Amino acid sequence: MVQQQHRIYILQFRKGEQEQEVSCKVSPPKGGRRVMYYYHDGGGGGKNGKPVQRRGFSLRRFFGLLLLSFMSVGTLFVAPVSLFSFVHFNDGGAAAAAAQRTRAEGAACSVMGNDTLCCDRTSTRADICFARGDLRMHSASASFQLVSGNSTAVGKVVEEERIRPYTRKWEKNVMATIDEVRLRRVSAGDAARCDVVHDVPAVLFSTGGYTGNVYHEFNDGILPLFVTAHHFRRRVVFVILEYHDWWITKYGDVVSRLSAFLPIDFTADRRVHCFPEVIAGLRIHGELTVDPEKTPEGKNIRHFRRFLDDAYRGRIQYLESLERRAARKRRGSKAKSTAVALPLAPSKQTSPDRPRLVIVSRTGSRVIENEADVAVLAAGVGFDVRVIRPERTTELCKIYRELNASDAMVGVHGAAMTHFLFMRPGKVFIQVVPLGTDWAADAYYGEPAARLGLRYVGYKILPDESSLSREYPTGDPVLTDPAGVAQRGWDVTKKVYLDRQNVRLDLARFREELVRAHQYLVAGAGQEEASEQSVHHFDRLTN
Repeated sequence: MVQQQHRIYILQFRKGEQEQEVSCKVSPPKGGRRVMYYYHDGGGGGKNGKPVQRRGFSLRRFFGLLLLSFMSVGTLFVAPVSLFSFVHFNDGGAAAAAAQRTRAEGAACSVMGNDTLCCDRTSTRADICFARGDLRMHSASASFQLVSGNSTAVGKVVEEERIRPYTRKWEKNVMATIDEVRLRRVSAGDAARCDVVHDVPAVLFSTGGYTGNVYHEFNDGILPLFVTAHHFRRRVVFVILEYHDWWITKYGDVVSRLSAFLPIDFTADRRVHCFPEVIAGLRIHGELTVDPEKTPEGKNIRHFRRFLDDAYRGRIQYLESLERRAARKRRGSKAKSTAVALPLAPSKQTSPDRPRLVIVSRTGSRVIENEADVAVLAAGVGFDVRVIRPERTTELCKIYRELNASDAMVGVHGAAMTHFLFMRPGKVFIQVVPLGTDWAADAYYGEPAARLGLRYVGYKILPDESSLSREYPTGDPVLTDPAGVAQRGWDVTKKVYLDRQNVRLDLARFREELVRAHQYLVAGAGQEEASEQSVHHFDRLTN
């Protein structure tokens, strides 16, 4: 077997070893990849690529087994069922997670034993397939092989399922761009030989399609990945189709909170990876949401929000340490400082009477033409105003840090409004809704924001606040009947209302919304944050 090397995102020590300080570093680029990791583990032949170690039967193990026996016998007499809970707990949650999969897999594949293959195609949004047994990834044939012990049966019945693991099943054009993967049953004699053996499940998904648009990255990818894999408690390997290095760099903090293992590039990695279970495809519950009735542990969108807190905490603390170091250097130097300020670093809030408001600025289309006036207006109302202009190269953690520290966010309808997910429940989200975007603004951002617990305000502009009023005469259907214009098709809607429209806000009218938001925030200052911290603490105790 070829030796496998894992770069995983957690620190691991053998039992009995003294904990020690380990430095975090970033791997040098290999083939254009740049992956941050904390631990480098090499070897092959054993589970998860680790060498099998022989262990002697020490006196410590003898007494440990004796104690476990006494506890198990006592538990059986008192409450037989609780024995299994005890065993699950000591398995690091892996067995407990397996016991919860039935709820996550849905009725179509709710009962699955070993050596089983099943696909649930009942959802209009995405297909998902499950396979359990001896699974072998064979990228050369774009397949996973389910090795059957009954070779005679395999010769008579060909069992194969095909799937494009992306969550926009109803959009045939984009689905045609997603690679198809086969899950097929084969006999032992026809199976590929394992190069790398894993003792954890694999989840297969694609980062193709609309990836590159932040809304789709979260809605079609990150949120479904959380729904599908969170209950594994990081004991899962991600296998990625249409693998992008930049996606791994951008979402590395999030991905490493869901999996303790380096993701596998399905197309480029030609080794045969073997798994006890494979989930091909992701579950999706709706637009930027998590339905607690459909998750194995009753998770909802607020749990996802707190998951992001955990994912970005380490990176944020590192950024703060850099800023403190830079500040000390500036104070200790009489010469002019040459330190480069970190972009999007939130300033300290001076007073609870001046809540922090962030304006998410756009370039190109749907620009707020009088944005500077809006910022001055908001400051006059009583806000501490910041304007941020996220670019494709802006580190996502810095945007998260800024919005996580804000009390209100203002922006024009578009993919950047996905960043409302970074705000704390109880805060204010004001979405400026241009002409012709009412339904999309509510469905994609307004309703999901309300489910997160934000106070959502949809500021629907009037025709004279739209740049289209300078292109079309008064009374034109483009200005008076956007819904009717939309019936001409998506291409017309996109061309007219999304690509060619800017806004110039009526300052007197918009001021009314700002005043109401300010009054709401000042009246409830601290209450929502205290409540959120209490719930977060409870979740940590119960998980």
